[in-house]
Amino acid sequence: MTDQNDILKLMALDEEGLSIISANCQDAVLRLDDIGYVPKARRFALMINRFDWEQAYSEDKSRQLRRRRAALRFECVNNARHINFTSKKKDHVLKLLALKFEQGDAPSGFLSLIFSGESEIRLEVECIEVNLEDLGAIWETKSLPDHHIEDQETLS
Repeated sequence: MTDQNDILKLMALDEEGLSIISANCQDAVLRLDDIGYVPKARRFALMINRFDWEQAYSEDKSRQLRRRRAALRFECVNNARHINFTSKKKDHVLKLLALKFEQGDAPSGFLSLIFSGESEIRLEVECIEVNLEDLGAIWETKSLPDHHIEDQETLS
């Protein structure tokens, strides 16, 4: 059973809000089949299994490693394209690392969903309007996501 106070529901309308949503989506996993784009509605959406970072670093005794089913939705999307996707199989698993915004002619720009393996989804957006909402399903996972960084200079 899920406590309603435990459900995350965020909306971003600027880069600061987007960075908060990005942090909460870091290491989310999804399948290609969990991605949808409706050009007429100008909406791009993903169903993700996000890692619950807040719970993982909780200081009380209830600390758990767990994932949660969540919806990540982008509004005012004019175009969407994928870069470096190595598989077209619908059950191919992707790991979401970050969300980034590149300003164009304000308030428009490009919103990138960065995945492991140098894959990316690049959205041309009229403005930043992003929603993240937990859907209730929660399950325990055995491991904490880990990022082995071999060459620190590649991050600059």
